[in-house]
Amino acid sequence: MKKKVVVGMSGGVDSSVAAFLLKEQGYDVIGVTMQIWQDEEEAAREESGGCCGLSAVDDARRVAQVLEIPYYVMNFKQEFKSNVMDYFVKEYLAGRTPNPCIACNRYVKWESLLKRSMEIGADYIATGHYARIEQLPNGRFAIRNSVTAKKDQTYALYNLTQYQLSHTLMPVGAYHKEEIRELAIRNDLPVAHKPDSQDICFVPDGDYAGFIEREVPGKVPGPGNFVTKDGTVLGQHKGITHYTVGQRKGLGLAMGHQVFVSEIRPETDEVVIGEAEDVFRSELTCSHINYMSVESLPEPKRVWAKVRYAHQGEWCTMEQTGEDKIHCRFEKPVRAITPGQAVVFYDGEYILGGGVID
Repeated sequence: MKKKVVVGMSGGVDSSVAAFLLKEQGYDVIGVTMQIWQDEEEAAREESGGCCGLSAVDDARRVAQVLEIPYYVMNFKQEFKSNVMDYFVKEYLAGRTPNPCIACNRYVKWESLLKRSMEIGADYIATGHYARIEQLPNGRFAIRNSVTAKKDQTYALYNLTQYQLSHTLMPVGAYHKEEIRELAIRNDLPVAHKPDSQDICFVPDGDYAGFIEREVPGKVPGPGNFVTKDGTVLGQHKGITHYTVGQRKGLGLAMGHQVFVSEIRPETDEVVIGEAEDVFRSELTCSHINYMSVESLPEPKRVWAKVRYAHQGEWCTMEQTGEDKIHCRFEKPVRAITPGQAVVFYDGEYILGGGVID
């Protein structure tokens, strides 16, 4: 009997080709778009962007018609609001910089979609991520780099559980982007030339501070002081939700040379300003650890680590220092290690694990 797979279809070319490839491989494929927009006005605003706006539904439905697979829209509004949007707001208010895509992957795309898919008799869920899943000789499932470093999306997937990985397919990870577009063109998929979406889907205009103000009116910290690390006041800032570590644009400080945000102090509403060298660090601690290729880390290990999605990575030695604590010392200083972002550890081509930077 054919194995049944639910493909999360965002209306983009990658997830559309994922559905095509799985059908070609003989799976019984069902297409699903997750409805996460919170109201009709917001959906209208997302017409032109975001991975799950109204245009995503139109595009995904047309692809499903071409592929002759059943297609549904599933409502995940509540799960998205509590696990992604509320978390995003809470982290910014605490002076941290969250990664909402990682939270969405773990708690919405996987936890919620997988649960509902299993309830309707599916064996797997699948996505259009540029990553591969393999079972290692030790029996554990791990995410492996995609064949294309340029599009590799493994960083945002470090938090998936063994159960989730064992019920997930990622057919796109074995291809380059150009090959995926070529497959879409050759098979007349209507999204073959659609550009990739870039922005955070629920903040299409990129104004994070404005979004937070609308979500929790009156609770957003107001202006405070720009200070040097020793506390000298340099001027006033607009509120800590406007800033992130490493930022140099939009500070409005006439210092005569480039300066950078080196730290955010939510308890005093201060934004610390420093020189270029002040945003480099050689170590970090992280918590909320998720091990992937190994079950635990009994002794220190030299690994390749990335501290944000676009970071090329750097060698470090990681060591577990507590039940949910890892200390990591880099061999070369790393720019803009930012509390709230993820650090992901790679052992060769495989994700060893990761955590949230403290």
